[in-house]
Amino acid sequence: MAKVAFLGLGVMGFPMAGHLVAKGGHDVTVYNRSAAKAQAWADKFKGKTAATPKAAAEGQDFVMCCVGNDTDLRAVTIGKDGAFAGMTKGAVFVDHTTASAEVARELNEAATKAGFSFIDAPVSGGQAGAENGVLTVMCGGDDAAYKRAEPVIAAYARMCKLLGPAGAGQLTKMVNQICIAGLVQGLSEGIHFAKKAGLDVEAVIETISKGAAQSWQMENRYKTMNANKFDFGFAVDWMRKDLSICLTEARNNGANLPVAALVDQFYAEVQKMGGKRWDTSSLVARLDR
Repeated sequence: MAKVAFLGLGVMGFPMAGHLVAKGGHDVTVYNRSAAKAQAWADKFKGKTAATPKAAAEGQDFVMCCVGNDTDLRAVTIGKDGAFAGMTKGAVFVDHTTASAEVARELNEAATKAGFSFIDAPVSGGQAGAENGVLTVMCGGDDAAYKRAEPVIAAYARMCKLLGPAGAGQLTKMVNQICIAGLVQGLSEGIHFAKKAGLDVEAVIETISKGAAQSWQMENRYKTMNANKFDFGFAVDWMRKDLSICLTEARNNGANLPVAALVDQFYAEVQKMGGKRWDTSSLVARLDR
């Protein structure tokens, strides 16, 4: 059992922090901008709450974090009453936010100077993965710190791997989102084409999903896409945030991402259709309109 804090109780953080108690058996303290949400979590999982990130971090072996973006992350770490001011020397800060590699390196440097470790550890698997405790966790940071944190992360992870130094986790999450963008667009075009061709979409997907076209998106999203239902996961607004991070990094490292850039614009069109909170499979709605 470890003493753990968790900062950020959104659709991902709330169940992730819960698994730390229910599956990991850890002593968990939570912080959330909305105190009511933190109290609701504490009532459900019999944990503790803290009024600030700093207070949550004090005396903990590990501090986990899952917030919205670079700005939110800086606020809860190095901002007023931020967690870094309360971290114990030798502790490990694990950041599950999908953010830039730049902020990961910045915070790793600050943590190192202060005498504790920082691991950037963005996740994939969406809300369902968080609720079921089967997330994929992509990590960057020091090997010794990672080995200490991995058994704690295991409470909500199916796959967890160290990919390199600070920032490598965020860069790997960018690869993940680049791949997903192309997959969802391809599946959307396939379903759209099958409809226009007068084919039975369900029969088509049942057949081709047993071959080279198979993907997680196909297996888990084709039925809802075919039914024009888009409330099953990662929101378009969040995907555009992630693709913006990918495209910014690509401009810095010289990578050529024509499909990701194009799909990002397609998502912008979905937003204009009123689909900001639809899930990412809603690309098909743009084709079917």
